[in-house]
Amino acid sequence: MALTEIFKAIGLALGQLTDPRFRRVFFKGIALALVSLIGIAAAFVWFVGWLTGDTTWLPLVGEVTWVDDLFSWGAALLLMFLSVFLMIPVASAITSMFLDDVADAVEAKHYPHLPRANHVPIGDALRDTVNFMGVLIGVNLVALVFYIIFAPLAPLIFWTVNGFLLGREYFTLAAIRRVGRVEAKKLRRRHMPTIWAAGVLMAMPLSVPLLNLVIPILGAATFTHLFHRLVSDPHAANIQYPPR
Repeated sequence: MALTEIFKAIGLALGQLTDPRFRRVFFKGIALALVSLIGIAAAFVWFVGWLTGDTTWLPLVGEVTWVDDLFSWGAALLLMFLSVFLMIPVASAITSMFLDDVADAVEAKHYPHLPRANHVPIGDALRDTVNFMGVLIGVNLVALVFYIIFAPLAPLIFWTVNGFLLGREYFTLAAIRRVGRVEAKKLRRRHMPTIWAAGVLMAMPLSVPLLNLVIPILGAATFTHLFHRLVSDPHAANIQYPPR
């Protein structure tokens, strides 16, 4: 497991925050993540309000009007908790949308001698995103049983499961641009322990409110660097790399 390469990749991603081209994508990603979470929260609170109505009848008490407010505030608090889980699919969608922009900015600065990458067609990217989000939601629903049974270990289980899924997705998206889908899968299998560890390091801050807003774009940049640092035979992909 190349932990050194992971931390170097993270350091390079953080170090590019002052790059205007990267910063534009970075703030667009934060804004989209925030809007997505606010939209989900608003829809959820509206649904709870619609479900409870303006007034509620309670036995021995009669008609009351404060239950709606109680449920709405409870829904808001519940959303803060659920945002930990919601941010995982949101991060996946944002990464899929901005990966090419992030990778182009990273490669323009750190790998200027590379030939132009092949961007994934929108149709293929959309299909991959929908498929991955389906897998992500399905796996987490199954894992929910283990979160409940092994409650003290729930954070570790959450980070391990989602770290594997996110690392797999992030790396594949970064690699496809350079070596194609088939070679990307081969590289992913070859370097899975390192990719999994890097994914866990992405999943951990995704479980921290507010901090999780910055992770999708930083994750895309980190895995772009990680791909370039892990490719063991660049000539096989007709890529000419500058010295590290």
